[in-house]
This record gives sequence, structure tokens and C-alpha cells, in this order.
Amino acid sequence: MNEAIKHWLKEIEVGQLDPDNVERSLRYAKDLEQGLAKLQTYAQGVGIFGGARTSKDSKWYKAAYELGKELAKTGHPVVTGGGPGQMEAASHGCYEFGGRTIGLNIQLAHEQQPNPYLTDTLEFRYFFARKVMLVFSSKMFVFFPGGFGTMDELTEVLILMQEKKMPIMPVFLYGKSFWSPLDKFFKNKMEKQLKSINPKDRKLYKLTDDISEIVRAAEKVGHPSVYDNIYENFSRAHDTI
Repeated sequence: MNEAIKHWLKEIEVGQLDPDNVERSLRYAKDLEQGLAKLQTYAQGVGIFGGARTSKDSKWYKAAYELGKELAKTGHPVVTGGGPGQMEAASHGCYEFGGRTIGLNIQLAHEQQPNPYLTDTLEFRYFFARKVMLVFSSKMFVFFPGGFGTMDELTEVLILMQEKKMPIMPVFLYGKSFWSPLDKFFKNKMEKQLKSINPKDRKLYKLTDDISEIVRAAEKVGHPSVYDNIYENFSRAHDTI
């Protein structure tokens, strides 16, 4: 038993945590523990994010399907939030061409169901735990158009890289027509007007309309084995994930 667990148990024993917070901390720990236990048995894949409400006749759905297909052909697992829309599209393309598709689903009030194109699935209670696992299981990131959830996941990855809480990894924003206004906002409002980010921060991501560019980047990252998680040496050096 390591010192962190001993300290946590001691706080419970001496009453530093009331019963409700004991239960809450156990729920947090359970979500993270089951994620780490499962995902450490997978090689890292390409994390693909995007809107759950994207229709199947959307050009974005078709592009995500195509990306999933090309990643499967080159042997890269696809990691998504496991739901409908863009998540389903990428999983669908990968699944149909024999690839591994990992879906990290979330319990929601409207009962989001895992899409039918997953080879592996895991369900989380908490968004924060799911986000940690989506990042932990990915060797690069692709963001398709989406809503608040997609923006939350994008900014989480960017701030972690900006503050050196995770290694710099390829981040693609697919769909220039959708993402360009956000990029301009970052440049004109945050970088130039408010000076809350530096010019180099906008180099953490790249806008693209080219599926093959993303696949080439995945090929450059390579195929780390299940024993070679990108975060391991980084976390030991930087005390992060």
C-alpha cells in the first residue's frame, strides 16, 4: 500500500472527511481506477472528438467516417467518447475496415447509448474522469465541429500542453470553415488585444481539411506498444498525468 493511499485512509479514519465526502471520493476513485485498469491494456490510439448531434448526412460525419477508415487501414486504433454523431462516424469507418475502436461513454440524464461500432467500451459517471482517460489513451488528437463538450475537451488539451502538464502532441482541428473564426478570436482577442496567450500557443494546433495529413501525422507518431504509453516517462519527470 503506497503512502498516498495510507494518507487518504488516515483522513477518513480521523474524520477529516464527512460520510458524504467519503462516498464522493470513493466514486471519483472508482471512475479513475476502472479507467486506468482497462486502458493500460490497450495501445494508445488517435483521439477523435466532435459533436454528438451531427447527422449522418453531414459532410463532417462523412469526413470522420473517412478518417476512421484510413486509420484502420494503417493500424491505428480510434478512441472516442463512444456516443453518436462524430464519435459514431469515426468508429463506424474504423470498425468496418477491421480496426480497433475504443469508446469511453458517459452516463447522462438522456441516457447516451454507446454506438454500435465499438470493439471495446467503458462507461464513466464523471466527465472529468472520462476526459482524463480520453487524453491518457490518445497519442494525438483530432477535433471535428461540435458543441460545448467538444470545446471543453479541446481547451483542456491545449491548456495541459501550454502549461507542460502533458507532452506536446499533434492536435488537428478538422474543418477550416468551422474552426477559422475561433482561431481568429484567439489571435485578435486573446493574443493581440488581451495578451493572455502567446503567438506560439496557437501553434499547439493546426487547422486542416486534409484527412491524409492527419493520417501522415499518425504514421509519424508511430505505433507505441501497450507497454510504451507516451505519458509514462513524462509524468515521472513532471509530476503530471
